[in-house]
This record gives sequence, structure tokens and C-alpha cells, in this order.
Amino acid sequence: MPTLNENLALLGRSNSPSFKTRAIDTLVLTLKSSPVNYLLVFVPLGLAAGYLQWSANAIFWINFVAIVPLASILAFATEELAEDVGETVGGLLNATFGNAVELIVSIIALKENQVRIVQASMLGSILSNLLLVLGCCFIAGGITRVQQTFNQTVAQTMSSLMALSTAGLLIPAAFHASLPSPKPKNGFPEPGSSDDLILSLSRGVSIILLVVYILYLVFQLKTHKALFEEQAQEADDGIITAALPQVTEDSQKEKGKHLNVFSSLTVLLLATILVSLCADYLVGSIDDIVESSGLSKTFIGLIVIPIVGNAAEHVTAIIVAMKDKMDLAIGVAVGSSLQIAIFVTPFMVLIGWVIDVPMSLYFSTFETAVMVVSVFITNLVILDGESNWLEGAMLLSTYLIVALAFFYYPDVGISN
Repeated sequence: MPTLNENLALLGRSNSPSFKTRAIDTLVLTLKSSPVNYLLVFVPLGLAAGYLQWSANAIFWINFVAIVPLASILAFATEELAEDVGETVGGLLNATFGNAVELIVSIIALKENQVRIVQASMLGSILSNLLLVLGCCFIAGGITRVQQTFNQTVAQTMSSLMALSTAGLLIPAAFHASLPSPKPKNGFPEPGSSDDLILSLSRGVSIILLVVYILYLVFQLKTHKALFEEQAQEADDGIITAALPQVTEDSQKEKGKHLNVFSSLTVLLLATILVSLCADYLVGSIDDIVESSGLSKTFIGLIVIPIVGNAAEHVTAIIVAMKDKMDLAIGVAVGSSLQIAIFVTPFMVLIGWVIDVPMSLYFSTFETAVMVVSVFITNLVILDGESNWLEGAMLLSTYLIVALAFFYYPDVGISN
């Protein structure tokens, strides 16, 4: 006969799963979180390509594909962690880690002094979300409907903040254009030359934009929470599961399970490490790609790289638009652009300040004009709170025009 202590030990073991069981459950839930996780096979290939020094094309494109499922896993782990830490902290986590891939790629590029790549990828992420994703959402949702509606107040708030972020780029460009040319003294720019002034202005503007972003989070999560409740309710109803093709009974049962805090943090840490390694190899191959392909760094950063970090979000936004959940689609597309514009970009300027890399908010006149036009046309189509497929075609056409223009646009120095 087993003793009382043995019975209690057996009972304890039966009620609490072993570490191995929890690890397997975590792995299964993570792998089943998105269909794009099949692309995880490219992660070891990408790391091998970089370590064994394969061709620049192989290193770039294999790691490019590898980061797509890792971005999806980062988003999944963040959502799971947010469920355990409360709504306010969860909102902050989603805001911070929602653009983790862009942050990691940009920090690595900044450390390698690839300022053009960082600036172009920031602008490219904003444009791809505002024009490409939102345009596809309007087309996908409106092709079978006369028109779709969404929360006009939320859309106006987001569009106003996008206009503010555009001013954050427009003012440094106008400031630079109005300055006299620096007068070299003994072969070096004098203190207070245009470069120094632009950097000082950019850092000040970045701090202001980050404060505005914090105020926006307070507005969204605290003082005007009711305005965003519909989006939150759609997310709580399992929007990520609805966005995936596997809606079988088994997948619905799996959705009932979710990762605990320790498992979420573990997945988040491992995915971040893998993204960092893949991004390091990807960024390191860019110079060779530019030389061999003839593409400019601006085009690679503005059109190609944003696809990596936003792929999972793009698919989700388009599919929820097809389900007529336009508030969430707008929140994903415009909200992601907003995070890049008033959080990630200013943050990268401050990171550059810390590591002594001259990252600024000064973009070329052409890039600034493209940003202004893109925000202007996006604001026009969303301010009425209604959408249709023709408006989507207009946004998509604008993106194609921008992509074509940057395909022919030559690289320029950051201070020219």
C-alpha cells in the first residue's frame, strides 16, 4: 500500500504537467498560431547561409523569408503575454513589441551605419501600411459590398496624428532647405553647421513625438477607451483565429489553450534572438546586393524590407476586412503606420544619439513630398468613415506609383 506522502506526490505529479509536457504544449501552440510558420524551415537555412558565407543573394533572400514567420511568432507571443498582464500593460506591450522586427532590423542597420536603410525602411513601413495594406483592405472588403463603414472618430484621431508625424518630417526638411550652406574651416564643417543643427532639431522633435505617442496610449487605453472597445471586442472574439484558414474543430479547441507568462516570455526571447541573427546577416548582405543587382539602398529599404516585418499584419488586416470588420482593419493598417511614425522613427533617432550615429528626421525633399501626398490621400479616403473598392484602388495605385518612382530614384546622402 502506498503511503500518504506517496499518494500526495503522485497526485501532485498528475495535476501539474512536467516541464517537458509544458515545453511540448508551448511548441505546438506556437507552431499552430499561424500558417506562415511553415516558413520556419528557412530560419536554420538563413543562419547557415550567413555563417558559411554563401552568396549575398542567398543570404539576403533566405533570411528575408526566415524573418516572416519569426515576426508572426513575435506577434503571437506578445498577444499571449498581454492576456496575462492586464489590459493597460498589455496595450503597452502590443504597442512596443508590435514593431519588434522593424526595431531589431533598424537597430542592427544603425549600428552598421546604414542610416539610409533605416530611414527608408521607416518611411517604407508607413507607406506600405497606409497605401498598400489599407488599399488591399478596401478592395478585398468592398468587392462584394456597395460600401463599408468604420468608426469615424477613431479614424479622424489617427489621421490627425499622422498629419502631426508628417509635420515632424516636413519641418526638418524645410529647415534644412532654408539654411545657408556650411562654410568649411580648415577642411571641416564649423560648429553649428547645417548637419549639427538638423541633428539637434531632430532629437528635440523626436522627444516631442514620443511624448505625443504616450499621450495617445493614455487616450486609447484610459480616457477614451470606449471609442476603441469595438476593435478590442473583435480581437477578443478570436480575430487572429478567424484570419487563419484552419477553422476546424481541433483548431478551435487549441484556441482555448494559451501560453502562460513564462512560456510567452521564453517564446518572445527566443524569437527575438533568432530575428536578431537573421537580421544581422540580412543587413550585412545589403551592400553586396546593391552592387550586384543595381537596386538602390533606398528602394531595398523602402519597398523590400517593410514586407518582412509587416507580412503577418498584412494578411490579418486583409482577411478581417473581407469579414466586414473594418474597425480592426483600419486599426491594424493605420495604427501600424502611426506606431512607426510617432514611436519607432523618433526612437531610432534617440538610439542613434546614444550610439553616436547621425540618424535624423531629415529626409530628402522627394521622400518628404511622397510622405505628405500619401498621408493626404489616405486622410481624404478615411475621414468620412466609409470605404469602397474604388478608394482601395486609388490607394493601391498611389503605392505602385511611389514604388515605381523609388525604383528609379538614386541613392543620396543623408545630408544632401
